[in-house]
Amino acid sequence: MPPSLREVAVAGERPYTIHIGPALLDDGALLARHVRGGEAMLVSDRHVAPLYADRVAAALQAARPDLRVHRHVLPAGESAKTLAHFTQVIDAMAQARLRRDATLFALGGGVIGDLAGFAAACWMRGIDCVQLPTTLLAMVDSSVGGKTAVDLPQGKNLVGAFHPPRAVIADTGALRTLPARELRAGLAEVVKYGAIADAPFLDWLDAQAPALLAMDEAVLTEAVARSCAHKAAIVARDPFEHGERALLNLGHTFGHAIETEQGYDGLNHGEAVAVGMVLAARLSEALGLAPADDTARLSALLSRLDLPVALPAGLDPERLLAHMRLDKKAQAGGLRFIVWSGAGRAQVLADVPESAVIGVLRTG
Repeated sequence: MPPSLREVAVAGERPYTIHIGPALLDDGALLARHVRGGEAMLVSDRHVAPLYADRVAAALQAARPDLRVHRHVLPAGESAKTLAHFTQVIDAMAQARLRRDATLFALGGGVIGDLAGFAAACWMRGIDCVQLPTTLLAMVDSSVGGKTAVDLPQGKNLVGAFHPPRAVIADTGALRTLPARELRAGLAEVVKYGAIADAPFLDWLDAQAPALLAMDEAVLTEAVARSCAHKAAIVARDPFEHGERALLNLGHTFGHAIETEQGYDGLNHGEAVAVGMVLAARLSEALGLAPADDTARLSALLSRLDLPVALPAGLDPERLLAHMRLDKKAQAGGLRFIVWSGAGRAQVLADVPESAVIGVLRTG
């Protein structure tokens, strides 16, 4: 394997490999290796498809001239992650008469990965899905682990399924076309891995912050590989989020509430998670679990990566709390949060007092 390429194995009942490196979307042999039947469907969005869909289709058909490659292109953005667009993908699969040995390729960011993965989980009770993430956030988080879903007006990811991919192929060259804001959003999820389990990784990210923002390919590849290794290890131990895997949601209870309240038209997911991680650290402080110094360190790193660390103006704490009550991480007994006892030491905490949450939100 060339030194510029990295592979991360994900163990479990349905093991698969994450391939990381440049020019992988043009590697027809690698793409075709994961196609069992004679048909594939490429699902993408209106931003990504013009950049990469022709290349992926050409690479697949060069390696497998017999392969029938269908396409379906969706609108871009979180607002497309709906049951209506899910139905459109299912309709396209029906019109293409895809059989159970077909493969769906999810080409795009987290929205496409989640929506297309959910369609693959449902079509004929489950067909193969190969994730082709084109954003940093999708490479290090949503493409790995098999969680697929769509949003409802009441909240994010409320309808979905666990459906592990057949493979994840992360072409780091795609990051060169990523808007700076989307790159920074992905870095929030990279920071999360250090925050929950690897304090030295936070030191490395702090030292490499200028190179990460400058899109240094070698540094980004290392960041992706280290993040994926962390997620792969956790997913292998807890594939259905019955325990440890919940730690991957650090900052997400706050973050999803922010996204929902803003109608998915304010902070993007990574930005909301950045704010959410700082709020979770402050909640940990308020509950006497963690030192203020570690919160300051996390906030400083996120700020250095040009990410927001405070609640957007005008959000009502009571409305945010109402969204949290519907969050998937809430339980019958009360709110459940991922908190920490300091950098690299996250834990699940049930029955968190709403008064403590409101206190943190009001000083947002």
